[in-house]
Amino acid sequence: MIDRSAVMRAVKSRDTRPEMLVRRTAHALGYRFRLHRKDLPGSPDLVFPRFGTAVFVHGCFWHGHECARGSRKPKTNAAYWEAKIARNVARDERAREALEAAGWRVVTLWECELKDRDALAERLSRSLTIDRWRGLTTHYGGG
Repeated sequence: MIDRSAVMRAVKSRDTRPEMLVRRTAHALGYRFRLHRKDLPGSPDLVFPRFGTAVFVHGCFWHGHECARGSRKPKTNAAYWEAKIARNVARDERAREALEAAGWRVVTLWECELKDRDALAERLSRSLTIDRWRGLTTHYGGG
């Protein structure tokens, strides 16, 4: 029988299946991005510098989403898991606030939202529109 420690060691924090799905979708839409920028608060999963947007792809369980998957709690060691998930949620909020204070737009995509690829593509496109480009100035006229 595999113990919980072995299972927990196998849990990845990057290049997860949901993250890879978002990356493939963004790339197919023609968007280019940077991965896991450590110089930004929270090290966002995808960063679109041209659009000033940071994207987090959150697993519902690990980040305490209010959905069927996220609201499930382990029956063993419940106090530990409740505290751990609460810490994750607080850390996520601190990262979001710091990014927004630095002028970034923050998008959180939840694992449960990724089942509909068309809806995902639409949400990414809406989040990355041309009017969100950072530092874009256009000069008209002559002189």
